[in-house]
Amino acid sequence: MSFETRWASGVRTLAATAVRSRLLERYDTPRQLLDDTAFDPDIREAFSAPGASFVTLTKDGRLRGCIGNLVADRPLSTALVHHARRATTDPRMAAVTVDEWPHLTIEVSILSQPRPIDVDTPADLLASLRPDVDGLTLRQGSKRATFLPSVWKTLKSPERFVAGLLAKGGWDEWPTDIQIERYTTKTYTDHPPRPQLEPT
Repeated sequence: MSFETRWASGVRTLAATAVRSRLLERYDTPRQLLDDTAFDPDIREAFSAPGASFVTLTKDGRLRGCIGNLVADRPLSTALVHHARRATTDPRMAAVTVDEWPHLTIEVSILSQPRPIDVDTPADLLASLRPDVDGLTLRQGSKRATFLPSVWKTLKSPERFVAGLLAKGGWDEWPTDIQIERYTTKTYTDHPPRPQLEPT
């Protein structure tokens, strides 16, 4: 089995294991979860490298939580486990319950290094975007908003994508001194159905 195939399986497994442990109110460390899943040494080494990621939980196409970070400031395994657990209690919505476990879709997006986009006008930005490929981050001072590339599924045109991101960040119009970055993602999805969780 190739490294890429084993890596994809490892990402899905670690995220699902983290969500499962949180729903069972277990608080194993990322290292314990890695040990429990018995990954190969080369997969464990890849998880130890810094990485930025998002974990998105959906049920029947409805968002149930999405938590992540844009900066690779800690080992990917630590970030991924943290985000998976926090996604179950995303403050924007009701917490995920044990009964939802069999029906959850668990999607992990691993981010590339962000790259600045140097544009002078909103029209230039729209022309430079790559639908279904680019994730986008807008920054102005302490304000920041980002859309993962998966958002293109809903906001299919650059105009709608950027307008939605401005609204998410609370900007009523194009901000001055805006900083813009793009990134790409590799996405790994753990699909339902799965067995109901039983307390241990």
